[in-house]
Amino acid sequence: MSVEDALTNSGIPRRRLLGAAALLPLPALAQPRATANGYPDHPIRVYVPWTPGGATDIQMRSVCELASRHLGQPLVVENRPGASGTLGAVALREAKPDGYTLSQMGNGVFRMPAMQARPQWDPVRDFTWITRFAGYMGGVVVRPDAPWRSMAELLEFARANPGKLNYGTPGANTTEVQMQRLARAAGVDWMPIAFRGAAPNLQALLSGDIHCSAETSAWSDMALEGRVRPLAVWMSERVKRFPEVPTFRELGWDVLGESAYGVAGPRGMPPAVVETLHQAFRRAVHDPAHLAVLARFDMPLRYQGPEDFADDAALQAEEARRVVQELGLRIG
Repeated sequence: MSVEDALTNSGIPRRRLLGAAALLPLPALAQPRATANGYPDHPIRVYVPWTPGGATDIQMRSVCELASRHLGQPLVVENRPGASGTLGAVALREAKPDGYTLSQMGNGVFRMPAMQARPQWDPVRDFTWITRFAGYMGGVVVRPDAPWRSMAELLEFARANPGKLNYGTPGANTTEVQMQRLARAAGVDWMPIAFRGAAPNLQALLSGDIHCSAETSAWSDMALEGRVRPLAVWMSERVKRFPEVPTFRELGWDVLGESAYGVAGPRGMPPAVVETLHQAFRRAVHDPAHLAVLARFDMPLRYQGPEDFADDAALQAEEARRVVQELGLRIG
């Protein structure tokens, strides 16, 4: 059923601050660094487990291009969308821990094992956590011609029409978690539609195949252009470029989802290789060109080095287990 038909028928974490090193002024573009064994001496593959063109893809391509200047070798981004952003983690489980295979690692990496009877990986033990980059800005958006001008109106429609309203997400263990928490708190019954990334999710919204989209900040430019209308964001505070859009907490719903992420490699990487990668990524993360990309998508800077990122991974894994149990999320 199309959106138009539905409307006609219905009648309408502990988080540490930047390390001391990150607070110091960054040096001018450094000469390529290398470990004692000459690492890196050929290109490094970096998996981005999302479709091209979304906020994560653009951010990762920016930070990888900048880091490659400090490493003296290309960081080659390869998109592997699907499985709620966890195919990069699958690839790392099969890769050599030599520093030539990395992946972007989002919240799905922690939630997926908690949702499975037989987990494919242990998020704490099976990876080497290198550098955390940023968090997501995200929220619920509708088409500009949609009848709902506020989150309250959307929830009222969903409450009056159980099971009729659908929303797009990047997968069962991504923004659907925020939407399920909201549904439980607000007493609504709506239907999630999973997509392989932000681009197909938002395209489905524009074409009228779904009622609304629960998506990260890939919709920012579209909102500024008037192509979508944001109703609320799941941030700790209002977004600078969208000061008129309330947070869920302001509206009385305790829903938060900044979902900080970064890059990791296979378990057992040599410490010297990890440090070489971290220093390159640290400079790239704080580079003005990368900060401009974060600003474009209203993404908060959430830098951490290897030790803090590993500690944060353990906290995220524990939080994922709690959320999965709370919402009863299972995929087999």
